[in-house]
Amino acid sequence: MPSPEASRPLTAPAEHPHRGAGAAAEQADSSGQLAEQLLRLTRRLHHAQKQAFRPLGLTPAQSRLLRTVGSHTQRGEAPRMADLARHLEVVPRAVTTLVDALEELGAVRRAQDPANRRVVLIELTDEGRAMLRELRRARQSAAEDILEPLTEEQRTQLGGLLSTLVDRPENHC
Repeated sequence: MPSPEASRPLTAPAEHPHRGAGAAAEQADSSGQLAEQLLRLTRRLHHAQKQAFRPLGLTPAQSRLLRTVGSHTQRGEAPRMADLARHLEVVPRAVTTLVDALEELGAVRRAQDPANRRVVLIELTDEGRAMLRELRRARQSAAEDILEPLTEEQRTQLGGLLSTLVDRPENHC
């Protein structure tokens, strides 16, 4: 059963018609509340996805790496380990550990770059493609559980608002 706090809307409180000296403090408090709600929602989604990934034998980090390799594969590329580290914003050693685990599961394989034998490329296997399909279903199911209380109109509105925030250049953070 969701707590009363969890059922609060993801919107800022309505603006007051008479903005007095406390307006800046109210706006800061409102922003703080929104940030807290976004963090709670992110944690809830992360937990739901973690539960959905468990039957696949994947951790959230492994699933993210697998999705990244899959994205490169769709563009006809095999990413380098360094590309994956940069994209995932982790140290190369972390990528090595994730690739090791996915390789053990048969989802990816290492290959030498024909243009530079020192470079290791990561390729998606047939098993990895199958895992990606299952992963997409699991992620969709987890998201659906979270978004279930929203109407289509609310989902569209939320998507637009989140896009505005996500697509904003990082130097504004």
